[in-house]
Formats: sequence, C-alpha cells, structure tokens
Amino acid sequence: MESDPLALKEALDKEKERADKNLANWQRTQADLINYKKRVEQEKEELARFGNAAVIASFLPLLDDFERAQQSMPPSLLSVSWVEGVFLMHRKLLATLEAHGLSQIPALGQDFDPALHQAVLFGEGEEGKVVAELQKGYKLRDRVLRPAMVKVGQRQAKAEVKESEVPSAEGDSP
Repeated sequence: MESDPLALKEALDKEKERADKNLANWQRTQADLINYKKRVEQEKEELARFGNAAVIASFLPLLDDFERAQQSMPPSLLSVSWVEGVFLMHRKLLATLEAHGLSQIPALGQDFDPALHQAVLFGEGEEGKVVAELQKGYKLRDRVLRPAMVKVGQRQAKAEVKESEVPSAEGDSP
C-alpha cells in the first residue's frame, strides 16, 4: 500500500499544529496555576497581617476612654497608686496593640490629608493644616484603621473693601 507523500505531509502539518496548540494551552494553564498559587499566598499573608484588624479596632474606643479619663483626672489624684495602676493598664494595652502593628496617625500641625484625617470642623489657623485633633486616628501597619477626626485651619475672610476703594464700573478716570 503506497501512501501519498502530499497527504502524509498535510497530516503531519495538522498534527504539528495540534501539538503546538496543546503546548500553548498547557503553557497558559501552567502560568495560570503559578499565578493562582501566588495570589493564594498573597491572600494568606494579608490575612495573617490584617486578620486581627476587627479585634484591634474594637479596642480603640477603650483607648479613647482611658485618654479622656486621664485628661479629666484632677492633678491631685494622678499620684494615687490605684490611679497610677489604671493608667499603667492603659500603657500596657497600648503597647500590646502596638506590638501587633497598631500606630497612631500624626495629626496636630500636619498638612490635612484626607486619606489619614477626617475634617469635622474648620476654623482659624494656617490654611490646610490640622489645628486640633478631636479624636486620635490609628493605622494597622500601612492601612488606616480609623482616620483622625480633626479641625482644619482655613484662611480668614479678607476684610471687606470699602466702597470708596472700589473702582467704578462706569470707567471714571482719576
């Protein structure tokens, strides 16, 4: 049985084309698998870094309460041993949270940054600068957990120009 060389060549070319398609599909699948593994690893790392964010965020009101208590405490009571013990607990809590990646967001005197600060008031002060911190903001590693609530300075309205200093619209020349 004789085979037609032209038919054999066509069959060989078709099989080579099929093999090339299979190789390309296999390479694409291999790349997809590698990308999937990288993505899963990133998600695991992110979960490990930020999985406790909700728990840490739930402690922020407690930190606020400690700070308000300390600010409103009469100076005569600050040296009482049990009061010192309460504020020692505050420092330990803060140190523990900081060990897990919590950090305060600097605010007072800083340029207003809407990614870090939440402007709730505007008032006298240098334009665009934080002039008062109403509630501390916190970050967990590089993510904002709670923005700082701040008062932002704004330019004072210029004194009204006296009517005599305003040139008339009629084109009067001096």
